[in-house]
Amino acid sequence: MHVPAAYLIVVLVWSTTPLGIVWSGATVHPIMAAWSRMAIAAVLGWLLLRAMRIPLSWRGPQLRAYGYALLGVYGALSLSYVAAQTVPSGLISVLYGLSPLLSAVLAQWLLREPPLPVYRWIACFIALAGLGAIFLDDVAIGREIIPGVLLILVAVLLFSYSAVMVKKTASPAHPLAQTVGTLLLSQPFFAVTWLVLDGTLPSIDWSSTSPWAILYLAIFGSLLGFVSYYHVLRHLSASTVALVTLITPVFALYLGQWLNGEVISAALAFGSGLILTGLGLFFFGHRLFARPARRSRGVTGP
Repeated sequence: MHVPAAYLIVVLVWSTTPLGIVWSGATVHPIMAAWSRMAIAAVLGWLLLRAMRIPLSWRGPQLRAYGYALLGVYGALSLSYVAAQTVPSGLISVLYGLSPLLSAVLAQWLLREPPLPVYRWIACFIALAGLGAIFLDDVAIGREIIPGVLLILVAVLLFSYSAVMVKKTASPAHPLAQTVGTLLLSQPFFAVTWLVLDGTLPSIDWSSTSPWAILYLAIFGSLLGFVSYYHVLRHLSASTVALVTLITPVFALYLGQWLNGEVISAALAFGSGLILTGLGLFFFGHRLFARPARRSRGVTGP
């Protein structure tokens, strides 16, 4: 797979996933929609593992990694699917854009990474200011969607914590094996949650968006997007990959407006802009602060 093509796939998949989540719950209970997506992806992923002869281990660090990844696959996505019944897809994407910042802050305590430089803390406060601007807007955050927004924020926290803890396990599992193991482990959790919250078998309405969105997210969101992401991560710098988190919320906002009739208020646009500014400063602020430091030392050149 060519790297530019893989990068484009990641951008497209991450931009359309929030809208797919919203559409998949149109005529199907959200937990059933999430469960169906993960079940289809697990079967396809397992078949791909067999075809590629990649081992799937259920012991030691691999099993611990599956368990921590479960917090993101089951915990975060269950909350996201429920919240998507009221929260616009564009706002979901913007809020998930906070995950790299949360992951970096959590890594300070859980992985004992070096302290964050001052500009990164400034970036976090800018992003939080953007979140506050969205919350203060009655159009962007109506009272009826506040519970859903809070669920998304908890989901983002679980997703970020999951990513940090998976990294901490230092699992030797192949990325595809890591994904399939987690998807298989999530099946009983989704099943029990569905039985508790709904428990009625859905009637598939092929004229609605639900079954098509579920299939799209299973094939592209959970498999092709994942493989493309790790392919890009292997061949490009971390800062280049981080650009995805700046691009996808913008696309997701306008896709939600264009395809789902979602409203982009002035405050939502302003708050989203602050969040993306914070992300940009977080990932690329070192370039701004490195130049004055080099000049002070009398260093010239690019």
